[in-house]
Amino acid sequence: MFRSIKRKAARVAMISPAASAVMSKTIASLHTDNSFILTILTIVSACGIAMEQQTTLGKALSAPLVTMLISLCLANVGFIPFSSPVYGLVNRVLVPLAVPLFLFDSDLKRVVRDAGSLLVAFLIGAVSTIAGTLGSFALIPMKSLGDQGWKVASALAARHIGGAINFVAVADTLNIDGGVVSAAIAADNVVVALYFAFLFYLATPGTNNDSSDAELTSNIGKAGDTIPLGEEIVIPNGKNPQPITTSTIAYSMATASCLVTVGTMLTQAICPSLSSLVLTSLLTVASATIFPNWFQRLRSSGTAVGILFLQLFFAASGAAGSLVLVLRQAPSLIAFSALQLAIHFVVLVGMGKLCGMNSNELYLASNANVGGPTTAAAMAQAKEWQRLVLPALLVGVLGYAMATAVALTLGPLLIHLAAR
Repeated sequence: MFRSIKRKAARVAMISPAASAVMSKTIASLHTDNSFILTILTIVSACGIAMEQQTTLGKALSAPLVTMLISLCLANVGFIPFSSPVYGLVNRVLVPLAVPLFLFDSDLKRVVRDAGSLLVAFLIGAVSTIAGTLGSFALIPMKSLGDQGWKVASALAARHIGGAINFVAVADTLNIDGGVVSAAIAADNVVVALYFAFLFYLATPGTNNDSSDAELTSNIGKAGDTIPLGEEIVIPNGKNPQPITTSTIAYSMATASCLVTVGTMLTQAICPSLSSLVLTSLLTVASATIFPNWFQRLRSSGTAVGILFLQLFFAASGAAGSLVLVLRQAPSLIAFSALQLAIHFVVLVGMGKLCGMNSNELYLASNANVGGPTTAAAMAQAKEWQRLVLPALLVGVLGYAMATAVALTLGPLLIHLAAR
């Protein structure tokens, strides 16, 4: 009996190295299989969206963070590689396409016409974010990140003026390392979640001191909107959002591709050292303002496709990140982001009160700055500020349109602060 057991153990010992070698060879071959890697990225992206929609934890973390954390773990256990041509494809092709897709609703004439006093509060909030970025970087320069520190500060400024798409655009423009992007997104999402809870605590439900509800409700009736990731925002008297069809998706992709191509060609002709995303953004905003009917028709499909591309970016960024780096850099990034938002809030509320503005509108404007149109409209609806739902959407879209350019102009100032 003992001899039989020994013989079996010997056979297992002989088979194990062979099996291990076969498994290692299989994994190595999969690491160079672009179809396999793209499959994993799409599955991870879908999981992030599903978890945000269907689980409490996913909703608290957000789809981008869940997506990034899953791919980060898969890369660090060796299931997918840290680098791949697929990640480069996402950054070079899909990210530039996502930028105009998110800006199809950026009709500046409509923003000025319908946003009302919330537009002023939002612009004060953008200035407050700039002050918060410079002040926070002066006190917490993130020297452990080296020359990536000022770039991360600029990207977070874009994030807290517009939204995640602006963080992505600045990160791509400044060539921020994938591992640093993962750490920054993870840290900032923690701070932003706490900040939103703080804003909701301060805001008073169902009350506004502005007596122009009837006028604003009339304006709201002129347009509807669509919210990313399946969230439904109810706009009083609003028209139904444009349906997403095969034709609208095709037109959205064709329009975005044309804008990216023209933006790239103009950039190469005017200033080759500049990222094409800046001119592409400006072209999209101008086009959406000049031809609002065409772009309004495509806004739902553009947002939906843009979200998918953005999810793939977060999946690729997580895969390129080191878990050790994320954990090591998280404390300083959390401290920077927290101080940045604290200064933003103090300056916004202080300046707003000096101008005699309503507190709830200031809190909503801050939400639009930090979270974008989706979270701002959701806050307005949750607090029963029905007249502010559309203005919240509009100023959030304005943030998408302006944040990238504003954040990039901070570069020289941040470099100067870093050199001190």
